[in-house]
Amino acid sequence: MRQLFILCKGLLFMDLEEKTLEENYLYKGKILNLKKDTVILPDGKKSVREVVEHSGGCAVMCVKDGKVFMVSQFRYPYKEVVLELPAGKINQGESPEETAKRELEEESGITAGRMEKLFEIYPSPGYTAEKIYIYRAYDLIEGPVHTDEGEFLNGGWFDLEEVRTKIRSGEIKDAKTLVAILDYFANCGKAE
Repeated sequence: MRQLFILCKGLLFMDLEEKTLEENYLYKGKILNLKKDTVILPDGKKSVREVVEHSGGCAVMCVKDGKVFMVSQFRYPYKEVVLELPAGKINQGESPEETAKRELEEESGITAGRMEKLFEIYPSPGYTAEKIYIYRAYDLIEGPVHTDEGEFLNGGWFDLEEVRTKIRSGEIKDAKTLVAILDYFANCGKAE
């Protein structure tokens, strides 16, 4: 049996790591894969973990003249239109920053002279290995929108106070958007 506790700086900590015994793919798709793995728990017992594999995604926050650029898009899993930052999945062979630049330009028509990585977040670590990279875009140049085939959205600049109200009222629910905007409010105040 594995040692369950580790002594560190005079404190006891449980070894929490689970060891994979078997990986079993149930589904491999265009956007995600579904696995049902068998693992060994810290107490030595076997268990099952269902995991959604996803290539990851990026979101981009653009702030200009006290406004943030956001898009409204129908999100089928929730069966509603969601207000969020421009975002999308990382394509094979693409870096997160390349994805962020591409998605920003496709969904908003905005190109950024400079991108700053703010965060890497785990949106739901209980069942998915997805990582979302959140960027802030600077030195903005506006141009035409050119969304992907089959992608329909509305976009525009929203006053930061209006965004604050939409967060408080529950109208903005998207986690990556909330992380970026709430960080902005915490570190930059009401407007730039």
